[in-house]
Amino acid sequence: MLKDFGVSESTRATPGARFRAALAAEKPLQIAGTINAFSALLAERAGFRAIYLSGAGVANASRGLPDLGMTTLDDVATDVGRISNATKVPLLVDADTAWNDPVKTVQTLISAGAAGIHIEDQVDAKRCGHRPNKQLVSPEEMTNRIAAAVGAKTDPNFVVMARTDALAVEGLDAAIARARQYCEAGAEMIFAEACTTLAEFETFTRAVGVPILANITEFGKTPLFTIDELRGTGVAMVLYPLSAFRAMSAAALDVYCTIRADGTQRAVVDRMQTRAELYEILDYHKYEQQLDEGQKL
Repeated sequence: MLKDFGVSESTRATPGARFRAALAAEKPLQIAGTINAFSALLAERAGFRAIYLSGAGVANASRGLPDLGMTTLDDVATDVGRISNATKVPLLVDADTAWNDPVKTVQTLISAGAAGIHIEDQVDAKRCGHRPNKQLVSPEEMTNRIAAAVGAKTDPNFVVMARTDALAVEGLDAAIARARQYCEAGAEMIFAEACTTLAEFETFTRAVGVPILANITEFGKTPLFTIDELRGTGVAMVLYPLSAFRAMSAAALDVYCTIRADGTQRAVVDRMQTRAELYEILDYHKYEQQLDEGQKL
């Protein structure tokens, strides 16, 4: 089954191989957005076989910035390293436009522990895929990005996925034409951004012939289709890039406001994760025992 996605026997244990194994095992593969190492542990606890680091997550959560191409490769690699050190669940990473250096991007993120990346066809001053005024590079420039990224792989199972934002800018036919070109350049999977109907996803899957990712982000152009609806279109992956982060942020603001207004957290304690629950997820007592026995952590 793994060989259907090109998994090399000699590198079966690499992050890229684990991602391909997850893709083979679950149809479609649900991918949970995780903004840091602890949220990755929570997603693992929930049973997800693959996780994701969003460029918006790095910008918003780690840097306190909007997602407008303001983060660096080093910013992303730092978060990738922390997440991949915390869990063996394979991590797909948003590599934006590859920071004008697809070779360095691929090799840096492989070293940091990523299972794969997606690179998009916007200009460097990129916009959120569900915002207006996106601008695209030429298909030729994007195919050069993809070819350079694929050629830089030091792990044959590392995934290079191409994201196209062309649907909202140039229409469905142009988006499919671009996707086919990106596949010819070496992209093994396609991130079809901002589809608005199930029919558009189905057209992509039939026309392109490689695994297609559906981005089911809240408050965007794509409706919140169910996994069963998306399975019917043939998409291979369903991504929830910032769902938990949005919930965490709303809950945190509510707690802050309550403490500020009430002078105590008593009214919101029942909404909090307990110390015992935190320790269980972190395997705290194992580490504590190692310290007591004088072992290095």
